[in-house]
Order: sequence, then C-alpha cells, then structure tokens
Amino acid sequence: MNRRDFLKNAVRSGAALTLPLGIEPFLSIAGGADRPDLAVVRGASPARVTSAAVNELGGMRRFVSRGDIVVVKPNIGWDRTPEYAANTNPEVVAEIVRLCYGAGAKQVKVFDHPVSDARRTYKQSGIAVAAAAAGAQVSFIDERKFKDMAIKGQLLKTWPIYTEIIEADKVINIPIAKVHGIATLTLGMKNWMGIMGGSRGRIHQRIDESLVDLARFLKPSLVILDAVRILVDNGPQGGSLSDVRRLDTVIAGTDQVAVDAFGTTLFGMKPDTLGCVRIGHSTGLGNMNISRLRIKRLTI
Repeated sequence: MNRRDFLKNAVRSGAALTLPLGIEPFLSIAGGADRPDLAVVRGASPARVTSAAVNELGGMRRFVSRGDIVVVKPNIGWDRTPEYAANTNPEVVAEIVRLCYGAGAKQVKVFDHPVSDARRTYKQSGIAVAAAAAGAQVSFIDERKFKDMAIKGQLLKTWPIYTEIIEADKVINIPIAKVHGIATLTLGMKNWMGIMGGSRGRIHQRIDESLVDLARFLKPSLVILDAVRILVDNGPQGGSLSDVRRLDTVIAGTDQVAVDAFGTTLFGMKPDTLGCVRIGHSTGLGNMNISRLRIKRLTI
C-alpha cells in the first residue's frame, strides 16, 4: 500500500495516522551524510535562490518522485501585494512548482485557507497567476473537504484537516518569515494553520503546543522559508512598506524545527525564545541547536 492509499484508509476509518516506531510516513529520504541540514541562499532573483537552495540539499528529485501528486503550501493569508511581505513570494512558489514538475511530479496543487477574502488574496498576492503559469492546479479551499483527523498530539487530539494535503504523495511547506501578534513569529510550523478547518482561533490560547502537534502530524518532505522580504512590524498582514525588510534570502531544510530556529535569527531572536521551536526541540520533533547544524551559506 502506498502512502496515499494508507492515508485514505486512515481517514475513512478514523484511525490515527501513526506507523511503527522509526517509520516516517511523510519523509522518505535516502542517505547523503555530506548534505547540509540547512541551505541558506542569498541573491537578487527569488527563483534562482530558491532553485539553488533546493540543489544544495540534493535537488528536487531527492524529495519528489516521478508520478507524485505534490501539495505546495504557501502562505496566501492576506489581501496584500508581494512588496508588503504578508504572503509567500510568488516567484518562490512558482519555482518550487517548476522544480516539482522537473522531478517528474504528475500534479502540483497550490492552495491555502486565507484570512482575507480568498479571491482577492489569491490575486493580490501574485501567487495564483505565478503558480498557474508554472503548471500548478491552484484552487480555493472547499469546505466540504475538511474531515476530522486523529492528530493524537499532546494538546490537539482531533481536528478537521483539509483532505487534499493528506491524500498527496508529497507535501512542501513554503512559509514567509514575518512577525505575528499572537505567535510572535509566523514561520514554517505556523503556516500549517492554513490547512485547518473549524474555529482555528481556538488554538490561540495554547498556540505553541498546538503548532507542534500539527507539525508532527503533517511532517513535510521539504520546508522552504521565504525571506526575500520579511515583515518586521505590524504582522501578520502589515500594510506599510516601512514594516518590511528585504533580505533576498531563502532557507531550505527538512527539519521543521531547524528551519524555524534559523528563522528566528532573522529577527534578532534566539531560537529558544519562540515557544513552538522550544517545544518542538524538547519533544524530539527536530533540532533547534543551530551551532550543531550543518549549514551551507551561499550568495549567488
């Protein structure tokens, strides 16, 4: 039984999406001891730095196989154009779509559950046009496709999750780095709120534990942190160019905690000051100790 069939059966039966110890259903990557844990690439072209970051990790064929259905999950939450750094950079999203098809993907899907009006957000962000031009199937969220899933987290036990992300063969998370009034920062783990149904605001009371539960359940094959522009004030939607800092950088990795840990440093923070990073590290989801990570830095 392949991953997609296994997950479909789990959804139908209401079973928890767990496998025996040591088996990772969302991550199947071979070898490569010489590869970095994180690739941090800087340059003027968002598409080029994105491609270079993936190449430093071994190339997209390491993550996507021929015939795969891939979900690419950006942040498309707000009615803002790209220069305001409220949504993932459209050029970064489009390049990941192109790389997936280059690796042999059968289909690449792009969607999010916006806070602002979806039609305006998809258009204003630039993501709908850019991703579709790269060949992606760009769709609005269909509320009928949320189904209760057995998260079995430390805090979240069940929650309605968008089934298209569960049914995909591979998932690539592409958040943008920005400040957030409740979560402190929006990075990779926070980006999973975009596939939650129900009353998402309910998790705000204990958001860090909830995000770690989601991240463990939805473990992606690859995380691409967009830091082409970062929002340093008035997050999560901003609204003034004075809130934005341009870094022209993309960070790529497979460890959600490590990517988010590095993301904190873009804002002058230490990784352990961000709750979801600290909890993710302490519960074994990933490694927040940047000094112990193999980081490849490159300027192109």
